[in-house]
Amino acid sequence: MTTHPFARSLAGIGAILIALSTFALAGPPLVCHPIDIGSAKTLPWVDLNYRRGDGGFDLSGLAKETLAILDSNPSVLVHMETLRRATIFARQDQQAAKELLVRLHARAEDSGSNNALAWFDAGYLAETYKQWLGTPDPAANVDGYAWVAKAIQMRGKDPEMEFAAALITLTGPERDHQGHVERATAGAKSDPFLAQNLTSRFHNQTISALLANPEDLKK
Repeated sequence: MTTHPFARSLAGIGAILIALSTFALAGPPLVCHPIDIGSAKTLPWVDLNYRRGDGGFDLSGLAKETLAILDSNPSVLVHMETLRRATIFARQDQQAAKELLVRLHARAEDSGSNNALAWFDAGYLAETYKQWLGTPDPAANVDGYAWVAKAIQMRGKDPEMEFAAALITLTGPERDHQGHVERATAGAKSDPFLAQNLTSRFHNQTISALLANPEDLKK
C-alpha cells in the first residue's frame, strides 16, 4: 500500500469542512462510525441493531475475547474498533458490560506506568459506554477521558490516540479538542490508516469535518 493517495487527501482537509446540520440524527461517533483497520483481527462484525442471541456470539466470553485481541495487537485503531464492537455486544448483557470495564481498569492499574495502551483501553471503553449503553451504565461515574489523556501523556507522541481523544471531546472541552485535532491531523501525514479514517465519511460529512466543526453538535 502506498501512502501517496492519503497524503494527497490530507492536503485538502482544510478545504473540506462542511456543515453538520444532520449530525444529531447520525448517532454517537464512538459507536456508529466503524474504524477502518484493514484485515486486522478483531471481534466479529456486529450490527448496531444487534440483539442477544444474534449470530451465536457468547456474551459470557466477551471480556476474555476482547482482552485477547487487545493484548495481541498494539494498534490504537484496532483497539478503538474492538472496543466499539465490544460496546455494541455489551449493551445486551449488563454483567458482561461491567466485567469488561472492571477487567480493563484492573489491567491498567496492574500495569502501573508501563502500559499506556492499558489506560487508553479502559478510558476509551468507558467513554464509548456512555454514548451507547444508557441506564444502567457501569461507566456512568468514570472519567474515561482522563484515562485517555493519561495514556497520551505516558505514551508521548501518538496521533492515533489523539484521534481517539478528539472524538471523545467533540462536545468539549473545546481547547483540549482543538489540540487533539491538530496533533492527530499532523501525525496522519505519516500514518496511512489514520489518514484514511480522517477522510472517511460519517453519514454526510468526513471525519475530519466532524472534528473541525464540533459547534454544530450543539445546534
